[in-house]
Amino acid sequence: MRRITFSLQRIVALTAVVLFAASVSLANTPFNISFVSGLPENGSVVLGIGDDLALDRFGKELNRVSNSGLSDVIKKMGFKGKKLTYEVIPAPAGSKFSRILLVGLGNTEALTALDWRKIGDLAVRSSVKHFGKAAPIAIDTNPRGTANIAFGASLGAYGFDKYFTDKARHKRQSELIVASYDANASATIFNAEHKSVAEGVWFTRDVSNEPSNVIYPETFVAFWKDRFEGLDNIKITVLDVDDMLEMNMGAIYGVGRGSVRPPRILVVEYNGGQAGDKPVALVGKGITFDSGGISLKNPDGMWDMKFDMSGAASVMGATYGIAGRGAKINVVAVAALAENMPDGNAQRPADVVRTMSGKTVSIRSTDAEGRLVLADAVYYTESKYEPAILVDLATLTGSAARALGDDYAAMFSRHEELFQGFIDAGKATGEEVWQLPLNENHFKAIKHDVADVMNSGPSAPGASAGAAFIGYFIKDTTKWVHFDIAGVDMTTSARTFQSSSGSRSFGVLLLNEYVKRNYE
Repeated sequence: MRRITFSLQRIVALTAVVLFAASVSLANTPFNISFVSGLPENGSVVLGIGDDLALDRFGKELNRVSNSGLSDVIKKMGFKGKKLTYEVIPAPAGSKFSRILLVGLGNTEALTALDWRKIGDLAVRSSVKHFGKAAPIAIDTNPRGTANIAFGASLGAYGFDKYFTDKARHKRQSELIVASYDANASATIFNAEHKSVAEGVWFTRDVSNEPSNVIYPETFVAFWKDRFEGLDNIKITVLDVDDMLEMNMGAIYGVGRGSVRPPRILVVEYNGGQAGDKPVALVGKGITFDSGGISLKNPDGMWDMKFDMSGAASVMGATYGIAGRGAKINVVAVAALAENMPDGNAQRPADVVRTMSGKTVSIRSTDAEGRLVLADAVYYTESKYEPAILVDLATLTGSAARALGDDYAAMFSRHEELFQGFIDAGKATGEEVWQLPLNENHFKAIKHDVADVMNSGPSAPGASAGAAFIGYFIKDTTKWVHFDIAGVDMTTSARTFQSSSGSRSFGVLLLNEYVKRNYE
């Protein structure tokens, strides 16, 4: 009877895979940015205005053809040009435009790369809000500044609206126009440095925003295999249940055994560096839905548990960006994938599982499952690849979210010399991180009187104990950083680089920037 039931469930699952595959087998270019020379000729347009109402070349050109009409309208509207403010104004006579969106630049001499990206983001999201679609952006700066404007615009253009039948609710913008007086140079910089990173963000958000009846371990794998196809120097390995049992991965297997959708480990190797160079290892928690298992969660808010695979999505998106840039390094990305469900085959509180490392774990709570899948994943990654650095991302604990809110990811490591590099990368990208403590007391707190360690406990200090649990399976000598992204994985409203609620793809920009600064 069990075999018949399983077969029927597999038929349903395979049918879902077929339907899903039809929806994801699209080209690997989710958006298109056209860089055009000179001022666009008609429709709506976005212009940049600096302090003291300073006009750039685009503004001066438009002011000339309108007989100073642009300056007159700006003054009448009272727009001051303060950085990251905007105003919609009527187009002056003679301009051939219908409406103009002004974006404040402030002191252009002081603008950073992140500022230019935020300006591009604001330009797109504001024009979609007021015009219904992204207007051409005509802001004059150097080619690198224009490329950053385009990068920010591509992030702000994202929207997840495939299930809205009302087209008026659609915000996703797949076609963008950016004007430049040096369009070729701007396009060259964007395509070389930013395009694949922005695509990695889009793909990460897409896979994270999908409901759990669409994305589960097998289809997560299918999604990313499809996306990586065609990129150079990529090798993909998928570990299934038989592989896990053969390698004694009792921790990830134990989490996934309660679901009819079996666990997987997806390994993507990008070999852009020299043969023999140690890779940068990125490991992500990929719980495609977390019911809590036998330790069932409170139903209130459980719908957000589809985002519990955000760490796995982000390490894949980051690797896609790195590979797409053709970075001269080696990277291995590992996604530990399982669905945590409470069926009759699910593991129970007080069960003991043996991990790939040989160490044993007492299951105190089946809802502390993320650290379990990572226990096997980080040990597998470290022992197989001996990485130069191992970074893991996980929506691990509510305590990290309560401590830092939605402003910072919590950062832990035994190696304090690693912190500043990530802090700097976070400030440069807007994906900021904050150090939380990790010491011997946190490792002592997870010791258990039946097994080597326990995965949860009343005296364990929240996020730090979760970090200690993962670190327990990593050598002291390995450079390792753990990010608890439970407070920053998703948003309930629009914000910078977000046109709407949903996945924030946290970590894609951070990891790309860190790798670029420290390993390229």
